[in-house]
Amino acid sequence: MQREEIISELLKVEAELQQRRAADKLGFYNTGKKKHKKQLAFHKCKKRNRWVFGGNRSGKTECGAVEALWLARGIHPYRKNKKDVFGWVVSLSQQVQRDVAQKKILYYLPKSWVEDIVMLSGRKDSPSGGVIDQIKIKNVFGGISTIGFKSCDQGREKFQGSSLDFVWFDEEPPQDVYEECLMRVMDKKGDIFGTMTPLKGLTFIYSEIVQNRSGNPEVWYEFVNWQDNPFLPASEVKLLEGTLSAAALDSRKYGRFSTGSGLVYPEFDESVHVIEPFAVPPDWQDIISIDPGLNNPLAAHWYCMDWDGNIYVVAEHYAAGRDIDFHARSIKDISRRIGWHTDVKGRLNAIIDSAADQHTLAATKSVAELFRENGILVNTSVNKDVFAGISRVKSYLGGEGAKLYIFNCCTHMIAEFRGYFWGSGDSPVKKDDHCMDELRYYVMSKPKKPVAAVKSAVTLDKERRIRRTDKKIER
Repeated sequence: MQREEIISELLKVEAELQQRRAADKLGFYNTGKKKHKKQLAFHKCKKRNRWVFGGNRSGKTECGAVEALWLARGIHPYRKNKKDVFGWVVSLSQQVQRDVAQKKILYYLPKSWVEDIVMLSGRKDSPSGGVIDQIKIKNVFGGISTIGFKSCDQGREKFQGSSLDFVWFDEEPPQDVYEECLMRVMDKKGDIFGTMTPLKGLTFIYSEIVQNRSGNPEVWYEFVNWQDNPFLPASEVKLLEGTLSAAALDSRKYGRFSTGSGLVYPEFDESVHVIEPFAVPPDWQDIISIDPGLNNPLAAHWYCMDWDGNIYVVAEHYAAGRDIDFHARSIKDISRRIGWHTDVKGRLNAIIDSAADQHTLAATKSVAELFRENGILVNTSVNKDVFAGISRVKSYLGGEGAKLYIFNCCTHMIAEFRGYFWGSGDSPVKKDDHCMDELRYYVMSKPKKPVAAVKSAVTLDKERRIRRTDKKIER
């Protein structure tokens, strides 16, 4: 065999090995011994608008790249697959596309799956060095799928016209581009998914996804941090932690949204403080706390305390632009549903912001009076000291151990915990804080532990008989 022939054969073997290694990367991602559990949760989720908010090196970009390839190839292990899939990968700019999302797609893409590559710049036989327009992928059902690449700096107009099966946002897009892409997946009931580090503060994505102001049932998200990535060495985590400020760590380590001034309640941990609902003993029921609003949201929560002094937030009413009659009906409906205690006349007890006592020129009765007329006896004598209230809430969140638990149905309170930031001085930013205000009213009301029920004469007599029987058995 001639030298040239030997070299040619060796190159063929090397090319085949490279393809096998590429295929192994995708296989190892799904079946490797180490599991990135939050990546798995993202892929398994059936919602159509999914987001992973993660710090740098948290493994978030892998989620998007693998999801796009699985859909295009028709081999998604947790979804119904189809052929001729058309999706977009959207980056902030063409340079970011080349260096991040495109690079990650090529890392996981076996060459044997590629039907064709269309370049905007560079050579298709060496695509990593240029900017890709489209990759044509052989679908296992016999069709050809297309992954197109877009950059936000092209402007919204460049995102019009196409009907898509999916859009992957690698980092946060401008709002007009995001809304245009929502239109692109509408016809095919396609998916939107995003992977990003939130470095721009409380943007529209925070309102749209984390707070889910529109109430979209298809929205899902997950926060991913360095500790969630089993492939990131502990030594590197320590090194990175030492190079970043506390404010930068919020976004780059934990994937949290931040104003740059810090969370009021960094002690809040959803894995600890948010729990599944359970049947609360009637003895634990304490009182309802209300932060009033008419055009602004009105927030109300039902508070319980157990015999050990732990607080439980068990139900929520939150609505804006409604009158007191509507709020009163809603509060009474929720109370009936959960079996909340009333007085002998069937009235509910609540605490409320003292501002509810105020009269305006447009109304002859105060908000407090209107609630009382509707059978909700509101007490306006609440302690509104913000700094002292925050300190007391912090003591329930942490200190010697968590003593505040929130049922996961209280979604607005949970969302406000995530977005409650310090402003100037010792005051939080006055935005989206209605639940936080009435939580403070409650903890500052000095809630008391429930008193053990007094045993009836029948119960006491029964216990005496049991003791006598036990003594006879002992003899």
